[in-house]
Amino acid sequence: MKKLLIVVMACYGLNARSQTNESRNFLHLYSDSIVYAQKIRLRPDFSGSWILRADSRRIPVQQVKFFNNEDGFFANTKKLNFFGESSFSERIIEGKINLYQQAVYDPIQYERDYYRFRDRNRQTVDTRMFYNKGLSDLKKVSYANLQADMADNSKSLDLLEAYRKSRSTAVVMYVGAGAAFIASAVTLFAGSAFKQKGTTFGNMPNYEPKSHTGSFLLLGVGAGLSLGGYLIQTNGSRNIERAVEAYNR
Repeated sequence: MKKLLIVVMACYGLNARSQTNESRNFLHLYSDSIVYAQKIRLRPDFSGSWILRADSRRIPVQQVKFFNNEDGFFANTKKLNFFGESSFSERIIEGKINLYQQAVYDPIQYERDYYRFRDRNRQTVDTRMFYNKGLSDLKKVSYANLQADMADNSKSLDLLEAYRKSRSTAVVMYVGAGAAFIASAVTLFAGSAFKQKGTTFGNMPNYEPKSHTGSFLLLGVGAGLSLGGYLIQTNGSRNIERAVEAYNR
């Protein structure tokens, strides 16, 4: 009984520690410590490196896993960056699965002690984004990752499958577009720009400009396939967002 009580109390303590009050400004560190503050600002220091200021306290961004302030909720993507550099993505969908898009801060001071985002427009969900469950580590948005994490929701899996099929179709169309562009270039630049058409008076060869109709037709086919691939890919990518929304219901 004593052992069971200790286990229950330990689990309660871990759960309480992982809970955060998102109505307040806070930093969630990689050490799992929570730092609450009246004001949290992301700003450059004297050397030009970004730091987080929680009131008067200065905290290196490398130590911060998440932070929440009046601008929104942000997650550090350093574990998914090639060089391990700290950068932050803003949460754009909240639920059982949270979705994040990259956020870029302007290095120019907007007003006293405040640096704003360069662009906060909502982007179309795609594989450049990140996601997580709860306060777990971020993962890259991908078919394989989401399929594993949403395996318990058949509707989400169907939408992911629709995304996979549209992505495959788009790839085929891009390959076809590339082949058409190459063929167009080959036929356009191969050989002379003129072809001989009989002879003139005195047996001199008579030339006329070579027709490039076939080259331009291939160019048009390539452009059409490229545009079609882009539209299919863009429309298919919306199924990622639909899959996440279905999972969060």
